[in-house]
Amino acid sequence: MAQWYFSYGKNTDRVGPLDDAQAREQARRQPDGYCWREGFTEWQPIRSVAELGGSAVMAPPPAPPARGSSADEIDYRIVGTDMQFVEVELDPGESAIAEAGALMYKEAAVQMDTVFGDGSTASQGGGLMDKLLSAGKRVITGESLFTTVFTHTGSGKAKVAFAAPYPGTVMAMKLSEHGGRLICQKDSFLAGARGVQLGIFFQRKILTGLFGGEGFIMQKLEGDGWVFVHAGGTVVQRELKAGERLDVDTGCVVAFHDTVNMDIKPVGGIKSMFFGGEGMFLATLTGPGTVWLQSLPFSRMAGRMLAAAPQGGGQRRGEGSILGGLGDILGGDRNF
Repeated sequence: MAQWYFSYGKNTDRVGPLDDAQAREQARRQPDGYCWREGFTEWQPIRSVAELGGSAVMAPPPAPPARGSSADEIDYRIVGTDMQFVEVELDPGESAIAEAGALMYKEAAVQMDTVFGDGSTASQGGGLMDKLLSAGKRVITGESLFTTVFTHTGSGKAKVAFAAPYPGTVMAMKLSEHGGRLICQKDSFLAGARGVQLGIFFQRKILTGLFGGEGFIMQKLEGDGWVFVHAGGTVVQRELKAGERLDVDTGCVVAFHDTVNMDIKPVGGIKSMFFGGEGMFLATLTGPGTVWLQSLPFSRMAGRMLAAAPQGGGQRRGEGSILGGLGDILGGDRNF
């Protein structure tokens, strides 16, 4: 018997799994959405699936959810291995948006302008309340009130580059290839094409918000253009089938499709919770959908650096020196 899943493009839990009878009833009650079962290569409009009482000759289904306004078609290249940056090539009139402080360099023909909100057409074309709402969402997700827009005002091609804030990987993602929406960890957005919208995604489950590693609020990227997301260390991409679950360290989740359900579970028994070194909970990601994981969360790297700092109670070690602490004294360091 097939197991069906339904999605309606809202910030609600995915519906499913359902058996055939339950799926037909769900389709009858809420036909304006998308469905999936094993054997489908992608999510299908409910109205077009004959098994659920739909018909391929019916009126076209509604547009896929969460599509923003059309974004600029930019070209790019990612440079480096461990300390990466992205170089964006703009045609005349095209723009890229970036977080404040992300600029590495730009050519003279690229003009820089700081705007209120996320720099998208939707936030800039509305009234004062629309701009305040856009900026407020950014503050909630830990970003600045302002976004910088880089526009090519000359002729020919012009380039602008944005650097990652700490060692890791810059991922290029075309939102139109991911259903028009991605859910990401806070502070992960680096840059993108003008037209991409930055929003907020609320964790509705209290325990997931408290112990899931990402808090109650995550970033939501919407639209159809290119976005560049930064993650710590090496990134691995996993494709999850319907009902397939992956248990992950709570800090290692970078991004996932909105069809993926994120929850938490205890790591195991009491000994594992308190002495296992992995915390009390693991994040669980249940498909269908794609997830991206990072090998080195910034919080883990910062914690190790803080623990090793003398001011934080860490210890200096004379690595490679036979003098050790005596060498520090001779060198004038009296903090021993």
